[in-house]
Amino acid sequence: QVQLVESGGGLVQSGGSLRLSCAASGGIYKINAMGWYRQAPGKQRELVARITWSGSTNYEDSVKGRFTISRDGAKNAVYLQMNSLDTEDTAVYYCNGNIIPRTADWAVQYWGQGTQVTVSS
Repeated sequence: QVQLVESGGGLVQSGGSLRLSCAASGGIYKINAMGWYRQAPGKQRELVARITWSGSTNYEDSVKGRFTISRDGAKNAVYLQMNSLDTEDTAVYYCNGNIIPRTADWAVQYWGQGTQVTVSS
């Protein structure tokens, strides 16, 4: 059973930084891509950043230049370095993985449990 476990959320002042981590484990055959989504109260979940396992990245416009996504293939992990945080970044951040499990021949979307990021003014 593939699982994604996140860590690194918390409370930070505006202008500060946080680093989120997410590790995938359990019956993985291949990781195609991993990414981070966020959902603020009353809003839809949105893609923040995504990285393919070959290294291609894409970012939501509002985080470009402030957030950096990276991965560690050996650890099946993805990271999100968030700098110059703004109150608008406050949300629950979810790790997502497009992963082929050993029990299937196709990719499955997996989600972490979510980690709260709160930016105070």
